[in-house]
Formats: sequence, structure tokens, C-alpha cells
Amino acid sequence: MQKTSFRIAGGLAAGLLAAFIGVVLWVFYGGNEFPGGGDRTFYVSRGETFAAVVDTLEAQGIIRSRPLFVFVAKVYGGTERIQAGKYGVQSGISNAGLYQMLRSGKGNQLIHVSIPEGSRVRTQARLFARALGVDSSKYARLAFDPAFAGSLGVDRPCLEGYLLPDTYGFYWEQDEKDILMRQVENLRLFFNDSLANKAAQFGWDVHTAVTFASIVEGEATLGEERPIIAGVYHNRLKTGMRLEADPTIQYLLNDGPRRLSYIDLKIDNPYNTYRFPGLPPGPVNNPGKASILASLYPAQHNYLFFVANGRGGHWFARSYQEHLRYVRMFKRQRAKQM
Repeated sequence: MQKTSFRIAGGLAAGLLAAFIGVVLWVFYGGNEFPGGGDRTFYVSRGETFAAVVDTLEAQGIIRSRPLFVFVAKVYGGTERIQAGKYGVQSGISNAGLYQMLRSGKGNQLIHVSIPEGSRVRTQARLFARALGVDSSKYARLAFDPAFAGSLGVDRPCLEGYLLPDTYGFYWEQDEKDILMRQVENLRLFFNDSLANKAAQFGWDVHTAVTFASIVEGEATLGEERPIIAGVYHNRLKTGMRLEADPTIQYLLNDGPRRLSYIDLKIDNPYNTYRFPGLPPGPVNNPGKASILASLYPAQHNYLFFVANGRGGHWFARSYQEHLRYVRMFKRQRAKQM
């Protein structure tokens, strides 16, 4: 009888232990099945509290029980060790797997951001802020900080012109310094020895090349016209003509871009290529690879002028008289459209 009692007690203890182990395994490794299945995406911001992160997980139906997930997090080492980022999770992920993902940051997804050619610093700041959740004002402040520019090897007052437009992969709320460093390094890698040697044939350094290319970028709307427009400005520099480039005026406007007036062309500023000969002191935007290449490998021709043709491209002229004829044609076309 006593042996039977021991066997029963032993069986109950073993059953309870097995049940306990089963519950523990379920709490730690049981799948969180999402309503409707599928995947979920959520964001963890820098400095966000663990409680706020759990609020997000609970609101999106990613965790089946808030108290159980918090319990697992505490067992695994606390609720302070989570990484900011954009995370994608599949239905069925366990509490342990989810917490370890947040703690290691291994589930952090790259976010691809496309920066258009010719965009300026403040435009790029807004694009990165929208896609990555970074601080646009901090990005712009760093880009216009001579000390920071110098730390990246750019001995200029700002990084305008050195932030090569491209498609980049960054993480959610990546440090603004990292983004700017990557963009400048991208330009450095693109502007290799071959391009540097080509620039030297014109007596240019990198700064002069990207300054020239930024004007080409601001003027060109059709890719095939970039080398032709670059050739026009090369010809003007050779003959000692002022560049008279509209993008350099647009750069000075607080309310631009807009249609320019004759008053705009009189602005007393070294960036005004209608008043001052040669290139402006620095780039007026961040030119893309195509405009940099067009500037270093311009089309060979005798054009000195060009004007919009109303169809997205330009008419090119060798003489001022020919140019005036095209200007009149453009004005007639614009009048018909009004």
C-alpha cells in the first residue's frame, strides 16, 4: 500500500514537472500566431523605452501575451538591451526568438533610399528623414559644418556637391554622420584615379569638377543632352564668356526654383554667373554620375548658347543671332500655351 502511494506520488510529481516544463517551453518557444497570418513590420526608435516597444508589439498582434513576453525578456537579460531598427517578423515567431532578435539587432532590415540627381542638401535631408526617421535638421547642420566636412577630407565650407545621389541601403534611424560619410565616400570611390586624371587635363580638382557638373545637372533634363550642355559651358570658359547659368541664380533664391526675372540676374553674389566670370565658388546642387562624366567628357562642338525648346530639351546655337531666333520661337510657343 505504501509503495503504491509512492508510485502515485512519484507519478503526479513527474506529471507536474512535465507540465511545468511544457508550460515553460510554450512561454519561451511557443509560436505567436498573428491574426490573419502573414508578416508584420514594426520600428524601434533610438531611445524608445521597452514599454513603448511592447505597446507596438501588442497593438500589432505580434505577441500573444504582454506579461509573458516581458517575463521572457527579463529572464534573458533585461529590458534595456534592444536595438533600434526596422524589423520584419513572420507569424509563429516565439517570444524568445523575438526578444533575441531585438537584443542582437539581427532582424534589422536595410531600407533602400533613392536620392535624385541634382538634389540639394536640404532636399536630401527631407528624403532621408522620411525614409529612415533620422533628424533632417541634424543632417543639414552637419552638412553645412566646415569642421565636419574637413573631418571627411572635404576642405570646404559645406558638403553641397559631395553627397553623390544614388540608391543607398541604411538602417532605421541610422546615425546622420554615418549617412553623410557614406555619401562622401561614394563620391570618392566614383571619382577614381582615371576621372581625377581626366579632370587634371582641364586644370580641375574634384571641387571644380563637381561645381561644373552641378551646373550641367541643373540645366539638363534629357540625358542625351548632358554632354552637349557640358560642351557649351566648356566653350564659354575657353572664350572667356560669362557662363550665365540659370542654376547658379536658382541657388541664390529663397523662394525657388521659379521663373527668373531680370532683377534676379543682378544679384550681387559670386554665385551669380551672369555678373561674375568663371565658375561659382562651389556646387549649386549634388550632381549625379552622368553629369560628372558629361562634364569630364563633353561633346565637341562650336555651340555657345542654348534655350529651352518647350519639349523638355533645348535648341543649341553657335551665334548670338541664331540664339535670339530660338528665343523668339520659345516665347511664341510659351504664349500659345498661356
